[in-house]
Amino acid sequence: MKNIFKLLFASLLVFSVSCSDSDLTINEVLDAEQGAILRTISVDNAVLNSSDPNSAFIATVEEQDEADGALLSEIRVNALFRDLSPEDGTVEASAFVYSIPASETYVGDVGLPRADINLTFGAAAAALGLNPGDYNPGDVVVVQLEVVLTDGRVYGPDSAAGIITGGYFSSPFQYNALLTCSPAAGTYTVHMYDNYGDGWQTGDYNQGLSVDIDGTIVQVAMCSQWGTYVFPCTPTNDGYFAVDTVEIPEGTQSATWNWPGDQYGEIGLIIVGPGGEIAYSSGTFLADGSGPYGDGFLAADGYGAVGVGLLPVAVCAE
Repeated sequence: MKNIFKLLFASLLVFSVSCSDSDLTINEVLDAEQGAILRTISVDNAVLNSSDPNSAFIATVEEQDEADGALLSEIRVNALFRDLSPEDGTVEASAFVYSIPASETYVGDVGLPRADINLTFGAAAAALGLNPGDYNPGDVVVVQLEVVLTDGRVYGPDSAAGIITGGYFSSPFQYNALLTCSPAAGTYTVHMYDNYGDGWQTGDYNQGLSVDIDGTIVQVAMCSQWGTYVFPCTPTNDGYFAVDTVEIPEGTQSATWNWPGDQYGEIGLIIVGPGGEIAYSSGTFLADGSGPYGDGFLAADGYGAVGVGLLPVAVCAE
């Protein structure tokens, strides 16, 4: 499957650059190798207010198969609940929520079928069987999509090789929808790692780790030796490690942390809250600071594991 999607990636990249060459290239590859992807067109809201059942994850995706969308039967919308507040017990659940048949898709800019995903918190909670005591701000509902083709083949998150989850494809098949609260004010420390030692490559030098603070966007990234971010990045002495901070003002109503992707699966990330609590870690954090790069992070753990979309950072104001 990895080889299939590598071939798909190579041919579709040509498609994105040269339409005249792509018609032949993409058709040859898709005729020979069978598969389907869901490309992310936009994620318009990925925050779920657990007190509002109509609060919704909203996104637009585009389907492509070897018949340019003609094989699409339906897109299944599933939910996986990640309980990240185990102090009140741990709840694990996953469920099918609803389906979008091919007849309800529409043709996008390049002639492929698009679908609008709208998953409300109420619908997800009902399908997952969650009660109010089961979830807290900082927990995550993972929206997982599946493509069902007319011949019965099904493609979802388990089908997505790393090469198609970022960059042009941006086809992770799943997204984090964060349950939110008003954030604690103060200084949040961002510990940035790269296990190749060449800084961060998120796939787009317009985007790093972004924090939406009541509508004001703050961007954080470790500078890369291969490209220049459009915002001030954090210099690194060795390419492996850098630290920056994000200030959350008093009275902030909402602060959401969003990750655009990891182009090569090299990045690790830790966010420490204003009280010294670990607000997010993509891998194993050692409190005694004994990790190989100092700072308590295991070099062999947590790279390439930062989920695309909103991160479950929720240190709530008292």
